Amino acid sequence: MYLKNLVKIRKQKGWSQEKLAVESGISYNTIIKIERGGIENPKIDTVIKFADALGVSIDKLVGR
Repeated sequence: MYLKNLVKIRKQKGWSQEKLAVESGISYNTIIKIERGGIENPKIDTVIKFADALGVSIDKLVGR
């Protein structure tokens, strides 16, 4: 599941990768890998944590 809008939404909120790590409970290194495309299909629980932390739907996060 490609998180097409992760960087865009994170930046719209004015959040750094570190802030997203704290708010989502996902490691900073994992966030870097996902944003750079090193992890193309993150686990669904990771996607849910990002969506919850950012206050958006999964659909919006993946660009549906």
